[in-house]
Amino acid sequence: MTTDSAHLTAQMPLAPAIQAWEMFLNDQGRSPNTVKAFLSDIRILTEFLPPDRVLGAITTEDLNRYFGWMEKERGIPCSPKTLARRITSTKSFFRWLHQFGVLMVDPGERVPNRSVLSPLPTVLTDEELMACLDAANRHRTNKKPDARPFALLSLLLTTAVKKSECLGIHLNHIDLDDPEGPLVFIRYASPANRYKERKIPLTDEWIAAYREYVAQYEPVDQLFPWSPRRLEYLLEDIGEQASLSKHLSFDMCRWTSVLTDHMNGMEPDRIRQKLGISKIQWREIRMKLRKLNSEDDG
Repeated sequence: MTTDSAHLTAQMPLAPAIQAWEMFLNDQGRSPNTVKAFLSDIRILTEFLPPDRVLGAITTEDLNRYFGWMEKERGIPCSPKTLARRITSTKSFFRWLHQFGVLMVDPGERVPNRSVLSPLPTVLTDEELMACLDAANRHRTNKKPDARPFALLSLLLTTAVKKSECLGIHLNHIDLDDPEGPLVFIRYASPANRYKERKIPLTDEWIAAYREYVAQYEPVDQLFPWSPRRLEYLLEDIGEQASLSKHLSFDMCRWTSVLTDHMNGMEPDRIRQKLGISKIQWREIRMKLRKLNSEDDG
């Protein structure tokens, strides 16, 4: 039992348990937004249950009725995606109480999850991909050469990193002399995200652009020391120069990269590791990749 849950008993109401859970989540290094969302989700339960209902008296039936109320009777719109998240938060809360001995039985264990598949992402076709790379590459041969557009775009299409991960890359995370080949190390400051850390191989084509870029811009620490919005504008400019009808973005590059890997026959677990996601998250991603692939085939 942790110090956060040590003073809790099954005879207590929800409020002190929610406070203790907040301390636990913060101690685990969860992001402020995650903690805020979890707490907001579980506090709605206090609106539904009688004020005198103690933790040990909450049943699976109570929770199932609670989610039915939230979905159809509460009077406040609740999208399928929000409902799925609130079920996950609630199950996580009661699992925590059970794991640390506050509850003998976990009432959330038998509550069914709701899976919600979000819309398919937009990706680049092969022709659009080449047009974007060509547009970015043209900057390297201008009267005033600029390797930055190609270095950014090529990195995203090679590594499939997210915007936040790209902004977190520092020069010392790039190892061109690793015995297994040049790579970039995607790192996280928070211990809670250490499982997302990984090493991703780099291409000779990107390394050449990277050397030009470093010589031109002389970055000291961060690989791309600009604001997220500035880099988004850079991608938008590349898309316009490539006469793209789509809005070129970090997310589009990420999905295009992994779809290319998928279509080229890369092992599923290697793609999952490249993305830095869990096996549960991979289920939905893989389903979407299969649908995108079948659409391309069609």
